[in-house]
Formats: sequence, structure tokens, C-alpha cells
Amino acid sequence: MKGHAPRKRFGQNFLVSQGVIRNILDAIAPKPGDLVVEIGPGLGALTEPLLERLQYLHVIEIDRDLIARLRAAHAPERLVIHEGDALAFDFAGLGRDLRVVGNLPYNISTPLLFHLAAYAERVRDMHFMLQKEVVDRMVAAPGTGDYGRLSVMLQYRFDMERLFAVPPGAFDPPPQVDSAIVRLVPRPAAELQARDEAVFARVVQAAFSQRRKMLRNTLRPYFDEERLAGLGVPPTARAEELPVAAYVALANAAAP
Repeated sequence: MKGHAPRKRFGQNFLVSQGVIRNILDAIAPKPGDLVVEIGPGLGALTEPLLERLQYLHVIEIDRDLIARLRAAHAPERLVIHEGDALAFDFAGLGRDLRVVGNLPYNISTPLLFHLAAYAERVRDMHFMLQKEVVDRMVAAPGTGDYGRLSVMLQYRFDMERLFAVPPGAFDPPPQVDSAIVRLVPRPAAELQARDEAVFARVVQAAFSQRRKMLRNTLRPYFDEERLAGLGVPPTARAEELPVAAYVALANAAAP
């Protein structure tokens, strides 16, 4: 590991498989003029081949030892290093038409995806390595066990595609779970029909707060049974049965 001990508190598992790295680069297909930001460059497994294809690259890294290694290896005009936590990073400061990539720390992947969704209008696309279980939830269809709040919130804002699986042996140290690569492309603003996205988020959260309960119970603060039925939602349905469009309709009905 070239003298760096992976740190559990940062969720560090370093990608070492050259075949997987090539597949990721082929999926991203970076062009010289692209504005790319990599989250968690680590030891540079993706950073180095990205720099071979780009004029410059932004990276966000929290580990000071890794930052020192990156600074020693690359000129600042080619590798722009942002020291800190990606969960608190203001992606708007980088500009527009962003391409975001990274092997995301599995311990913060869900809150980080929600954080990134807030900047979707500035993003061209995102390619991430995530725990396979998380990717399965992201792309899940209604009526399946994996379909939940994460599915609805991200499918509202992005078109998503699981590209390929990555086994534990592609990393050092190997994680205890399988991984997968997912592509997220923001949906056009004209397709986003929620009148108040904060209300949309609250309705979705309420619906999935107790998955086993019927919507007539979880959504009682917003609707009575008659109103649910009038909106085309069976009061006895459960949260995982509704498609994203139904949640948009519910949120628009609940919005002031």
C-alpha cells in the first residue's frame, strides 16, 4: 500500500485492479476540456489515468497524509486539491457542467448522495463506486424490497444506471461487501414536476418512516383516507408500492 495504512474512520478501501480502473475510465470517457471533480482520490488509482486525459482535475480529500502525497506528485495547476469533507463541500464553487467521480466511502455514501443531489443543476453526470446494496436501492423499481426513500429521492432527480459489479478482491484491503459502478445523469429541469421539493422530501420521508404501515397511517398528517383515494392512492397501499410520479402528485397536493 506504498506506505499508507488505510484508515477505518475514513472508510478507506483502495482500488487496485487495473482492469476495473480501465472499465471505469471507459465508462466516464473524460475529454480534455471536461470539468471533473474526484471525491476521495486516495492513492490516485483513478486520479493518475484521469490526469492523462484531462487538462486539470479537482479532487476532494480529507486525509492529510494522502493530500501531502498528492501535492508531492502533481503540479497545482494540474491537480487542484480541496482539503476537507465532501459532505460539507460547496460544489457550486467549481462552476457548471461538472462531472463528478469517485470511490465513495461506504460509511457516508447515502448522505453524500443527498448532498450531491442539491447541486444536480450544475452537474453533467456522476460516476461512483458504491456498495452494491446501495446501488441496488438507488435503481430499484416500485414493489421490490430494495425500493425505498433513497430510490424515490434520487430517481426523481436523476436517470440512473448500474454499469457493472466490482468484487472485493479489486481493493486493498478487500471490503466485506460487493461493490458496483453507477452512473447518474440529472433529469432536465422541465421534467421535475414537484412544486415544492422540500414538501416532496417530507412526504417521501413520512411514507417510508414505517415501511410495514399503510399509507393511511404514515401520511395521516397530510391526508385523510378519502383524499388519498381521490388522488388515486389506495389508503391501504404501502410506501414501496407507489412510483415516483405518485409521490410527486401527493407532494403537490400537500404543498401550500
